[in-house]
Amino acid sequence: MRRLYYTLGKNKFWEYIVGAVFLLLFYGPLVHMLFLSFAGEYQYPDVIPQTYGFRWWEYILQRDTLVSSIFTSLILAIVVTFISLLVCLPAAYAIARYKFKGRSLVRLSFLFTNAFPKMGIYTAMTVIFYKLNLIGTFPGVILVHIINTMMFMIWIPSGAFRTVHRQQEESARDVGAGPLRTFFMITLPMAKPGIIVASLYTFLGSMEEAQGSLLIGLPNVHTMPSQLYGIIMSYPDTAGAVFAVILLIPSILLLIVFRKYLSAKALSNGMKM
Repeated sequence: MRRLYYTLGKNKFWEYIVGAVFLLLFYGPLVHMLFLSFAGEYQYPDVIPQTYGFRWWEYILQRDTLVSSIFTSLILAIVVTFISLLVCLPAAYAIARYKFKGRSLVRLSFLFTNAFPKMGIYTAMTVIFYKLNLIGTFPGVILVHIINTMMFMIWIPSGAFRTVHRQQEESARDVGAGPLRTFFMITLPMAKPGIIVASLYTFLGSMEEAQGSLLIGLPNVHTMPSQLYGIIMSYPDTAGAVFAVILLIPSILLLIVFRKYLSAKALSNGMKM
């Protein structure tokens, strides 16, 4: 260690130490969960499993309720993302383009669902949804997910729309393009990176939403996060690790496919008031 200190120098040495600690704290639990999902025999205080196998993978994939919850979560996330685009994009465009009294307050209001403990909000929503007969229904769970992800679908696209200069839209109008054609041919393509980022956050947020799905969806709508509660409480840690890895797979694939859009500039533009 001392030789490494003098070889790298004081500043570089501490940079490597801080980097190593960060990697350990950030990736350590993920790596441990991956090892645990393939564990055959694992008992405390062993750091790594003693044997490996696919026993718990077979157990998870052979249970119809768990497999159906995977498809339910995927379908739910797709529907929530599509409806959020239809509902929130016009609102995001209006907030970005039109000046009116209280515009900043309107934008800030979409933060409220993420600024307070969600369990309290979901409990209040459960009372209202019970009166509307939305408990245990697919539309009820969709509404919960949309409310939970609305901040991303409003803030980030509105920031992307603000980066499109009005002169570009006016030039299209001058050569005869109507308002809708200007929006779909000029504004929307130029704001596409921010919209894709917001859609990713909405999709991933819907996939990982547990408390709202549990309170509103049960006993009829079972998603992966709500099923994960039961697995963790009723089965060994290895079964929960398998289901958690399956839950991570869509997120990792989407982040890899759309990684070029996940830039700091796209995110910072969406968070400007």
